[in-house]
Amino acid sequence: MIKLFKNADVYSPFSLGKKDVLVAGKTIVAIHEAIPVPEGLEVEVIDCEGKILIPGLVDAHVHITGGGGEGGPGSRMPELEVSMMVEGGVTTVVGCLGTDGITRSVDSVLMKVKSLRAKGMSAWMYTGAYQVPPPSITGDIKRDIALIEEVVGLGEIAVSDHRSSVPTTDELAKLAAHARVAGMIGGKAGIVNVHMGDAVDPFRPIHKVVENSELGYKQFVPTHCNRNAYIFEDAKEYGKKGYVDITTSSYPYYADEEIKPATALRLLLESGVPIGHITFTSDSCGSLPGFDPVTGKLVKIEMGLPSSVLREIKEAVIEEKLPLETALQVATSNPSDILQLKGKGYIKVGYDADLVLLDRELTIVKVMANGLFVG
Repeated sequence: MIKLFKNADVYSPFSLGKKDVLVAGKTIVAIHEAIPVPEGLEVEVIDCEGKILIPGLVDAHVHITGGGGEGGPGSRMPELEVSMMVEGGVTTVVGCLGTDGITRSVDSVLMKVKSLRAKGMSAWMYTGAYQVPPPSITGDIKRDIALIEEVVGLGEIAVSDHRSSVPTTDELAKLAAHARVAGMIGGKAGIVNVHMGDAVDPFRPIHKVVENSELGYKQFVPTHCNRNAYIFEDAKEYGKKGYVDITTSSYPYYADEEIKPATALRLLLESGVPIGHITFTSDSCGSLPGFDPVTGKLVKIEMGLPSSVLREIKEAVIEEKLPLETALQVATSNPSDILQLKGKGYIKVGYDADLVLLDRELTIVKVMANGLFVG
């Protein structure tokens, strides 16, 4: 069926004003001020008067097969469900393993990607996990990235964290170089997603790779850059040269330690970090652990949801007074551009019809994924 969104206030994520958007199959085929209903065809018309139409959100760091396990078998988190995505207006996810690259497999992440796609959503993945050398599907992360369509890069590789494999500069540089070349061969981003821990001077491993190789900062996407005050201060400078990813789901669980994501976005922009260098991801279905600083024992654990991304975008607009088109970029066009996710992150002719209709309070009214309403 053809679907026509009439009189929507369209953000592509950039403001286009009041427009009609025509969808045929899974594709956006026209965007104009007034599109007549095509004659002789069955058309579903959606009245969007007083409402806002945005791209489906891209959540580029999700533990789609579940994560955690730091507190033993009982602390393993469940896998992602489509309903969790829909509740947050998320139509695209990028899956990854995390701490547990031992009992969880990259193969299972790939099959979960295929499952989400079969259910009408969009999904890609990183190969690897916290550990170095990283686990892979084919036995070689280069072959995973170059040959497997769903694999966009490597990650999340842990640094500056007591759960990491403490990779040397040479080890991290070789992994990044392999990911880069494999990405070039496979037509992928070849990005390395880096888990940032609580160590002092947390960006030092990446700085050392850049200083001692031909690799640049944009070969990496360091995540959890708002996990404490000192990493965030470093992120204000790091973000001028490379990407910084802000984790949304751990707030408010760790409000006494973390920088609130909406506030972090405003402060990064005020520090001179380009908007195109900033992303929001949920880290959902992964564990949000807290460890005793003396004993190192797990003392608490939580799990976040994809809905945290839209929550923080909303609060960036309402509480931090940022323009909606600025706030939207961190979970639409930016991750799509950085990870080269074709057809995603924008409302454009020829792009996939991943659309979220919001009311004026930025509450979800409808979600469309690949041309079909979901939820």
